[in-house]
Amino acid sequence: MIVFEFKVKAKLTQYAAIDEAIRTAQFVQNKCLRYWMDNQGINKYDLNKYCSVLAKEFSFASELNSQARQASAERAWSAISRFYENCRNKTKGKKGFPKFKKNCRSVEYKTSGWKLSENRKAIAFTDKKGIGRLNLKGTYDLNFYQLGQIKRVRLVRRADGYYVQFAVKTDVQIKTQPTGRAIGLDLGIKYFLADSNGHTEESPKFYRQSEKQLNRANRKKSKKYRKGAKPQSKNYHKARKRYARKHLRVSRQRKEYCKRVAYSVIQSNDLVAYEDLNVKGLVRNRHLSKSISDAGWSTFRQWLEYFGHKYGKVTVAVPPHYTSQDCPKCHHRVKKSLSQRTHVCDNCGYVEDRDIAASLNILQKGLSTVGHTGTYAWGDTPSWSVGTILLANGESEKKVSPAF
Repeated sequence: MIVFEFKVKAKLTQYAAIDEAIRTAQFVQNKCLRYWMDNQGINKYDLNKYCSVLAKEFSFASELNSQARQASAERAWSAISRFYENCRNKTKGKKGFPKFKKNCRSVEYKTSGWKLSENRKAIAFTDKKGIGRLNLKGTYDLNFYQLGQIKRVRLVRRADGYYVQFAVKTDVQIKTQPTGRAIGLDLGIKYFLADSNGHTEESPKFYRQSEKQLNRANRKKSKKYRKGAKPQSKNYHKARKRYARKHLRVSRQRKEYCKRVAYSVIQSNDLVAYEDLNVKGLVRNRHLSKSISDAGWSTFRQWLEYFGHKYGKVTVAVPPHYTSQDCPKCHHRVKKSLSQRTHVCDNCGYVEDRDIAASLNILQKGLSTVGHTGTYAWGDTPSWSVGTILLANGESEKKVSPAF
């Protein structure tokens, strides 16, 4: 599965119709969640059937395409099934009980409710929401694919406009010549990554560079906010959109940087070992959470695994325990604080940069892991694995290609 994204050019009335479709999809998803909470033993198929009940009860719900309603029900079931899985696996901490959505940003269609133009440069939505024909602006050519290969179409609202995403079922794997090289990667804050060859990549710190501008835009937005006023003024919404566009620019910079570095690493090596970091747990550290979020470790891993799958390279996620403490030469454990940036082994006398020493340990673990546990440590499902449900936050769930 690969995702192509195009920007939409339309009239103001069409944008309003898209917003109405998104609100309806959110309504159906929340209703399905409430139906599950009020009735025991509900499964995925019961939620799909409940969509037709909602269509009969609410006229605005019947205006949305039937398969789009089912896709919203599947989103609700995705959250429910994840909650069940966490309970069965006895996941530590909160189990992720499904929550009602307050601000959805997308509506998803399956194989009906839309029609592409002959030149594949426009799409028309045929349900009763009144979206109509939308012109597609982008460089991708959909003429290379059959209509039957397009499994999902999604309308996404972002800070800088509206987008259409096409989930196309196709084989993206490309055969390449082996390089005969293996590498270990240590992700960090001081350096974005340090590899086992002694190379370090400086962290770009996109958020830190834009933080003053973001704070200034946030203050301007806050000054225009009037407590208790419903609705807020037009100037407030203009300031809010300016602030959101600045954040969107930072996130895109980070994604493109991670994509470029991951592509370079995969093209240069046959095996890439990296730490299986629990980023969600690490950001709970209030002293480092901003720097960790700014580094984009999860985004980098997603692109690394995708390019590894696409070009037939081995990517191994290894346990991160003691990779920064153990000596890569004699495996003697040398305890050190975060402020200590140089590894000095008191057993064998080996001296090396802390991050490079960690990358050597990661490579050793990766080479030993491949022989008996498979490509991915602990048998975890990689982030590129194919899924059919596209999430409401503008990203795809377990897809081959991250959203372009």
